[in-house]
Amino acid sequence: MKRVTEDMILRAIKLAKRRGRTIAISKTANGKGVNIATLDPRTPDGAKRMDAYLTPVQRHYTFSGLGSPEEPNAVNWRLINLPTWRRILVQFQVAVSFVMKGTPFKNTWYRWMGAHIGRNVEIMQLAWLDHFRPELIFIGDNTLLGAYTRVTVHAYEGCGKFRYGLVEIGSHCTIGAGTGIGPIRIEDNVRTLPGTTLSPYMARIRAGSVVGYNPPPVKLPEQEEKPEQVRNGPVPP
Repeated sequence: MKRVTEDMILRAIKLAKRRGRTIAISKTANGKGVNIATLDPRTPDGAKRMDAYLTPVQRHYTFSGLGSPEEPNAVNWRLINLPTWRRILVQFQVAVSFVMKGTPFKNTWYRWMGAHIGRNVEIMQLAWLDHFRPELIFIGDNTLLGAYTRVTVHAYEGCGKFRYGLVEIGSHCTIGAGTGIGPIRIEDNVRTLPGTTLSPYMARIRAGSVVGYNPPPVKLPEQEEKPEQVRNGPVPP
């Protein structure tokens, strides 16, 4: 996450200077941003500020101030992410992977893209792993991603603002077909029912949980019930 953020900040500094804009980065979706010009790693002071800002490294960051598309000096948010050659390459790789069946070679293909795929992972046909920054995707061992699953590490919020973050899926998980996943931490032995949308509603799912629709949206691992829970019903998660 640190390497990705440093790379994006450096690219944003160059684009902001070229377009005459003030671009900011924030540790929260609506938090006060820091002018990226003060984080320039090419200067001694900027390098110190960059190191301090990224200590500790957060699970997600937000860029803002890029400008609306119709503004003459707006900065396209895609240009901050990756150089042109890699954007084209990764988009091609994702397009090919979309129609590939869940074979070991498909896992190798995703690793070529930069995603971190564990052992014995099965990613079914028509599942989609984000081309924005595949290296922010981590999938543990013996996990299944059903068909039409969508794993995305970023979201564009309009008016020159976008956020991105880590997607971590643990080991021995079963992700039901059509599950929508954004930046999140999914611990081991989690099961999602088909069509479930996890993000942006959940930042973490505890090990052993079953996540679905209604009711209840989350079924926690079985635990000993207390007397008051028996009288009043289960405590909401």
